[in-house]
Amino acid sequence: MHITKTNLNNCLIIQPDIFKDERGYFFESFNQQRFEEATGISPHFVQDNESQSQYGTIRGLHMQTGKWSQAKLIRVIKGKVKDVVIDMRKDSPTFKQKFEIELSEDNKTQLYVPKGFLHGFSVLSETAIFSYKCDNYYHKVAETGVNPLDKTLNINWGVSAEEAIISGKDKEARGFENILKRW
Repeated sequence: MHITKTNLNNCLIIQPDIFKDERGYFFESFNQQRFEEATGISPHFVQDNESQSQYGTIRGLHMQTGKWSQAKLIRVIKGKVKDVVIDMRKDSPTFKQKFEIELSEDNKTQLYVPKGFLHGFSVLSETAIFSYKCDNYYHKVAETGVNPLDKTLNINWGVSAEEAIISGKDKEARGFENILKRW
C-alpha cells in the first residue's frame, strides 16, 4: 500500500499493491494493521455502504456532525467518479479547503476522509459503483449538507448543469456560507 498526503490535514490517497497475472488481479482493499502502521490512524469501521449511479449523477455534499461524525475509506468498484471533500473542522489548519480526485475501477485509488469533512462525488462514466467504509453509524438527525452547485465553492463536477442529476434534498441544501454561519 502506498499512501500520499493531500493538501488537507489527515486526508490521504491510498494506492493498494495490485497483483496481476493471466487470471486477472488481486489486492487488499483494506488491512487494519497495515493501515495503522502506515498512517498512525486507527479507524474502526462499522458500516459499509455502496451506491450505483448513472452518468451525470452528483451525490453530496454531505456529512454527519457531532458524535455521529464519520471517517470514510472511499473507492470505486466500477466506473469513474470525481470525488470532492471539504475540511469543515474549525480547529484544522486546512479548515474550509477542498480536495478533488478522480477515483476509478482502473486506478483503484482510495481516499481516506477523516471525520468532519463534507463529501460528494459526480459520476463521469456511463455508470459507477461507489463503495465506502464508515467508522460510525449513519444517524439521520446528525446529517447536514451543502448544495453541490453552490457558487462560492466553484466545483467543476465534470458534467454540465444540463446533464447533472441531483436529488431534491441536495438541490435544497444550504449554501456554503450559510452552513459556515451556523458552524
